[in-house]
Amino acid sequence: MSQATPHRCRWAEGDPLMARYHDEEWGLPQRDPRMLWEMLVLEGFQAGLSWRTVLSKREAFRRAFAGFDPARVARFGPADVERLLADPGIIRSRAKIAAAIDAARIYQDMAAQGEDFAEYCWAFTGGRVIQGDGHSVPASTPKAEEISKALKRRSFKFVGPVIVYAWMQAVGMVNDHAHDCFRRKQV
Repeated sequence: MSQATPHRCRWAEGDPLMARYHDEEWGLPQRDPRMLWEMLVLEGFQAGLSWRTVLSKREAFRRAFAGFDPARVARFGPADVERLLADPGIIRSRAKIAAAIDAARIYQDMAAQGEDFAEYCWAFTGGRVIQGDGHSVPASTPKAEEISKALKRRSFKFVGPVIVYAWMQAVGMVNDHAHDCFRRKQV
């Protein structure tokens, strides 16, 4: 690594796509409800795969899922499911596609009841970013388990504690940038 290259979290080194995601998005506290929902859906698609796989297909996912507009996705029916299953640009799992559509319906139901998805999500941390120690990164935490259980009670799928913790890191609910990463203090 040259002197001019900033120190990053190790997982983002050596891959321009991952480095850009790390530098511009990962760990930045996200307060937009639609974006929080999009990232939760994408983390669900990641189950059993690498995040790089999902990230490389992100634009195809956005096209296939109507820009991740929950109102539009909530109206998807059987023909849309078949269309998505035939789309080589995305991860074609019937269960994950159904979970994404159901998640849009849950999101819309929450909105109809006057619940803001961002407020709901951030209430688990009291609106604050949880600071990781910068040295060890757990696969899950008790807070992720709590959020996972709450999401499951609302009928979200693909929201186990490991997926939820990865989502919390991605949307900046937890700062797990390495202690020597240039982004740690920025976020």
